Amino acid sequence: MNRLARLVHESGIPVTLSKGLEGLTTALNDCKFYGGDTVLLVPGKVTNPDTENYEQVWQRSQEEVRKVLPLADQLGIKIAIEVVWNNFITKPEQLIEYVDQFKTPTVGAYFDCSNMIKFGVPPAEWIRKLGKRMLKMDFKGYSKAKQWVPIGEGDEDWPEVLKACAEVGYNTWATSEVGGGGEEHLLGIAARMDKVLGLKR
Repeated sequence: MNRLARLVHESGIPVTLSKGLEGLTTALNDCKFYGGDTVLLVPGKVTNPDTENYEQVWQRSQEEVRKVLPLADQLGIKIAIEVVWNNFITKPEQLIEYVDQFKTPTVGAYFDCSNMIKFGVPPAEWIRKLGKRMLKMDFKGYSKAKQWVPIGEGDEDWPEVLKACAEVGYNTWATSEVGGGGEEHLLGIAARMDKVLGLKR
């Protein structure tokens, strides 16, 4: 391989895929070691639609995830796909198709209630469509007018979100995806979570 070809290879997609696969493998093993049951995966990003389109990212990421499915099954760890603002998967139907193509319960969805507001489909509708595919859920606070806000001050319709969770039988973790801090700050986050989730201490 000449120097130019080597530079293209080392700075391009093959290296990115290799690093991603290594990271996912490490996450699976670490999850098992620490007693977890699910790893979160953002499968790809459409950086430039002119050179790396949606279909290419879909195919490449599917191929890489399939490589670790035997390990995930061996460890008993699930892989949960999260939708973020990366121009890849912006509709519930796309996430359903992406997860279902693996044809295994080892792959599901890690649903972020707040990220979805940007895409126009209410979070509760995503939940109802995802159904049992939703393995984990996280949130923060998002307002179309103010962007990121404290939990409970965003545009999330929490009564409807909780209703949808009950309808699909979701009764496991809900994680806050916010910045950390000292004890007082963390107690405040916990109190906000309890309020929106209808929990009592």
